[in-house]
Amino acid sequence: MRAILGAMLGGRIDRRSPLPYYAQLKQLLVERLETEIEPGSRLPGEMTLCEEYGVSRTVVRQALDELEADGRIVRRKGQGTFAAARKTDEALFQSLTGLYEDVQARGEVLRSRVLAFAPIPAPAEVAAALELDEGDPVIHLERLRYVGGEPWVLTRTYLPADIAPGLLEEDFTEQSLYGVLEGRYGVELDHGRRFVEAVPASSAVAEALGLRPRDPVLLLHSTAWDVTGRPVEFFVAYHRGDRSRFQVSLRRHRERQGAVPNMLVHDDR
Repeated sequence: MRAILGAMLGGRIDRRSPLPYYAQLKQLLVERLETEIEPGSRLPGEMTLCEEYGVSRTVVRQALDELEADGRIVRRKGQGTFAAARKTDEALFQSLTGLYEDVQARGEVLRSRVLAFAPIPAPAEVAAALELDEGDPVIHLERLRYVGGEPWVLTRTYLPADIAPGLLEEDFTEQSLYGVLEGRYGVELDHGRRFVEAVPASSAVAEALGLRPRDPVLLLHSTAWDVTGRPVEFFVAYHRGDRSRFQVSLRRHRERQGAVPNMLVHDDR
């Protein structure tokens, strides 16, 4: 599996990899943004990137759309594309419930359309979150999630490939991933860490959620650990900004040293 990503890790697109070209290019550019390109610096133009990586302009634009949606780059009309300023993290902690459980608790029904469900080599960000080596096999589950018949959240979830033998046979159109992991595979989830920020929707995210490109969406990055301290899930989720808000419970005097606020996800309709 590592060999599949060999060319990509060397700064080239791997034509044999199951990862789409735009996803590979996105990761290559992320690495450059983290190691070579300073915040505020201009990125090479689209045609330069096409020539450098041997891909089409469509691939380049989709990769840049994803980077813009993640808040890593800023596009300025007539000026070019620039590395975004690095953001300061806010310490937010959410009760470790999945979206399915959260929606169900409000008496609503969450349904999902599974867009992708397959093993892939772990990109760098995923590998770091799951404490794996880049290129190790992980399970990728991408779902477009509906509440009240409307698209609400686009979620890309990654799990270690050995976490639940048989998981790829499950149907997640109307099941809770956490419920399946705990109830059928004995995975004991313990705690998690989530970060939220507002970003403009990329073309792909906007199309999936029924928005216009660059409409605001709420972007979550989340990692969950089991009771042994092993990271067992990493996901990136794009919530419609006109359908969601995050409620944060604050306390003046903390009950224990180092406690942080709970965060609950709410539908804002």
